[in-house]
Amino acid sequence: MHDPFSHSMIKLLDDSKIFTANSSSPTSNCDTDHSTHSDSSPTNETMESVDLENGPAFGHQDDVSITWEDLAVAVSNRKHGFRSILQGLTGYAQPGEVLAIMGPSGCGKTTLLDALAGRLDSSTKHTGEVLINGRKQPLAYGTSAYVTQDDVITWTLTVREAVFYSAQLQLPSSMSLSKKKERAETTIKEMGLQDAMDTRIGGWGNKGLSGGQKRRVSICMEILTRPKLLFLDEPTSGLDSAASYYVMKRMIDLARQDRMTIIASIHQPSSQVFQLFHNLCLLSSGRTVYFGRSDRAYKFFESNGFPCPSHQNPSDHYLHTINTDFDEDMDQVFHANKTTEEAISFLIRSYKSSHTCQQIQRHVAEICIENREELKKGSQANFISQCLILTRRSFVNMYRDLGYYWLRLAIYIALCSGLGSVFYDIGSGYSSIQARIINTISSTPFLLVISLIPGAITYSLVGLQQGCAHFIFFASTLLACMMLVETLMLIVASIMPNFLMGLITGAGIQGLMILSGGFFRLPRDLPLVFWRYPLYYIAFHRYAYQGLFKNEFEGLTFPAAQVLQGGGGGGGGGGGGAAYIKGEEILRSIWQVEMGYSKWMDLAMLFAMVAFYRLMLLIVLGTVEKFKPAYVTQDDTLVTTLTVREAVFYSAQLQLPDSMSMAEKMERAEITIREMGLQDAMNTRIGGWGDKGLSGGRKRRVSICIERP
Repeated sequence: MHDPFSHSMIKLLDDSKIFTANSSSPTSNCDTDHSTHSDSSPTNETMESVDLENGPAFGHQDDVSITWEDLAVAVSNRKHGFRSILQGLTGYAQPGEVLAIMGPSGCGKTTLLDALAGRLDSSTKHTGEVLINGRKQPLAYGTSAYVTQDDVITWTLTVREAVFYSAQLQLPSSMSLSKKKERAETTIKEMGLQDAMDTRIGGWGNKGLSGGQKRRVSICMEILTRPKLLFLDEPTSGLDSAASYYVMKRMIDLARQDRMTIIASIHQPSSQVFQLFHNLCLLSSGRTVYFGRSDRAYKFFESNGFPCPSHQNPSDHYLHTINTDFDEDMDQVFHANKTTEEAISFLIRSYKSSHTCQQIQRHVAEICIENREELKKGSQANFISQCLILTRRSFVNMYRDLGYYWLRLAIYIALCSGLGSVFYDIGSGYSSIQARIINTISSTPFLLVISLIPGAITYSLVGLQQGCAHFIFFASTLLACMMLVETLMLIVASIMPNFLMGLITGAGIQGLMILSGGFFRLPRDLPLVFWRYPLYYIAFHRYAYQGLFKNEFEGLTFPAAQVLQGGGGGGGGGGGGAAYIKGEEILRSIWQVEMGYSKWMDLAMLFAMVAFYRLMLLIVLGTVEKFKPAYVTQDDTLVTTLTVREAVFYSAQLQLPDSMSMAEKMERAEITIREMGLQDAMNTRIGGWGDKGLSGGRKRRVSICIERP
């Protein structure tokens, strides 16, 4: 069967040979004859660094060049001040070329990309200059685009729909809908996704695209506007070798044809992909090891005593040389009888004193004095059009996603049916009025209090019955309820694979228990089938309500006239009856509370249910995990607030047998961390929103550590 993708790949490989021959790039093997790469004069080197097949790099006024000089970035490390990420970087990226930012995990690739794109958050501090066309100016809409490392795509849409909706949002209103559709389909074909045009992106319950295909869809959505400056964070992540080459070859074509300036952070390119790059920025621990033409990097390493071994990918060799994560496993012969740190320091000093570094600094100065126009903001769909497009897209998404409305509708129908059956034929007498009354004093602390301190505030403000024993019971009841709700949701989360479905299911179970707990309708008025037997007796809300009622009413007396008047008993308290009525009588006759046992028995029942729920959770977790082998998923699911040591140690305590001592578990965790080359990041937090934390590569290694402690 004819495979158009394979046919395109063969053609591209043939084209790449011509491209490689014309650009005099090194072949995939490092033992190639390097005599053709003899050093040129400074003038020739400068010209070579700016020449392209389609003319000089500075020939168009609308081109976009970006330069940075003495760029340093540090992130807030809370108690320890600032932690340095980048130190004194200088470089440039110019039209028609692709700059590759390479280095081991945690070296600062993404941080440099974010600094150049103006995406650093408020917790970072940066110094130095980043200039666009020699000016300090923001990146205007339509002139730049950024493809993040993580794909954020509406999973219910097909590839065609996702890219077409994006085209309608980003492209100007002056373009016709047919032109936008044509641009979307052309872009999809350029990324080799023509066979998956009508395939959904995929998510929970729908396989959809592979990780590599999702990556290409993300790139499609960002290059629709044909931006002059494109930032790519790990564009080949999740792609196989052939697809990686295909994507990067297309990026090269875009750079040459549209005179686009492309900056890409990339982790470990194949030799064919590496040949495509024009310039290389090699980082280690946030410092520049090398910046210059990618095809001259081998000469730099060779002249400094680190020649590339025969038949080895040059990029692999460079990264092995400057990677400190696995220093214990490195052969010192590989580092010319130096430790990795010594080799890196030597290369950094050598680069700073090299002719190449001086040429880069001069070239940065030349770019800064070019007479270029300021960036002009591009146009996009107007506000009304965007609202309509987003509404259509959201409607399609919600219609197709069962968890959005359909499952919620089913839950609500069940709850409404339950509510209707609980209050079926309620009538209009005194009991119906009582069934509709909400006891504010009891419900306010129960529904709003989630911790002891707010509970104490509520208890005193509402004016509940005073006394140490009363408050201890009140707080203990709240604690038991919180533990029950937490455990119930953990059980649901262990079974349900989707967050939204778990939330709806948990809320549905809680709703049924609340309806049958004797609060919305009095116990003797509940329908016998299902609601009273058995739900009323297994809902923990029943014991919480009754215990709190007893805690508040027992031992108190109330004016009988007010009680009778409020109950509609007539007589206004006359007739020679008792002047006061006990709280116990109110509980028994009005609220139908079972008085045959004390409130402490209700509390004991709550904690017994806590123990039962926890046992159920352990059984569910054991059953689910029993059939799961050690499996590292494509997406890292880590607790962002923990350090590497804490995350792996907690996992070790959970997974390793009880026969191992705590010290042995800690030792196993630290050995595993060292085996994965994370010893320097042991006390660094995983990181998430508002906290820089680890790089993507290091998070991946933490995930592997957790699965093999």
